[in-house]
Amino acid sequence: MTLPNRAAELRQRLIRNFHDAPRERFVRAPRYDTEGASLTQGTAAQQLGARIDVVAPGQQGCPYHYHHGEEEMFIVLQGEGTLRVAGELLPIRAGDVITVPAGPEYPHHILNTSDAPLHYLSVSTQKSPEICVYPDSGKVGCYAPGLRLLQRQDAGVDYWDGEA
Repeated sequence: MTLPNRAAELRQRLIRNFHDAPRERFVRAPRYDTEGASLTQGTAAQQLGARIDVVAPGQQGCPYHYHHGEEEMFIVLQGEGTLRVAGELLPIRAGDVITVPAGPEYPHHILNTSDAPLHYLSVSTQKSPEICVYPDSGKVGCYAPGLRLLQRQDAGVDYWDGEA
C-alpha cells in the first residue's frame, strides 16, 4: 500500500516498529551481551527516548547506575530476569512494567538470570545535560550535546584549579 506524501512523512517522523528496527549488538565479556535499537532516534520525539533491548542469557546490558535527571521505564516483553535496584534483587518477567525515578535512591540495572533471551523496552525522559553515577565502579558520567565525559568520582579538581 502506498501512502500519500503527507501520511508517509508523518509515519516516518512518528512511528517505529521494534520488530523492524535495525539492531546493533554490544558484547564486552564476560558480563555484557545485548542487542538493541533506538526507537526514537530520527523521530519527532523531543522529551522521550525509547529502545528495544534483548539481553543474552546470563548477561546484562549496562552497568549498575542512577540518573540525576532522567526517569526510566522498562517493559518486559519476553523472558525472565532480575532487576537489581537500591541494593536488592527483584525477579522480573514478561508483562512487568518497571518505573525508576531519577536520583540516588534507585541505582539499577537489569540482569538476565535465565537461560533464554530477555526482551524489554526501555523508555526514558531525555534530560540534557544529564549526570549519571555508577556506584559499583565509582564513576560519574556527564552527558550533553557534544559532550561525553566519564571519570572516577574521586578524580575531580578544585573549583579554582587552573584559574588566575
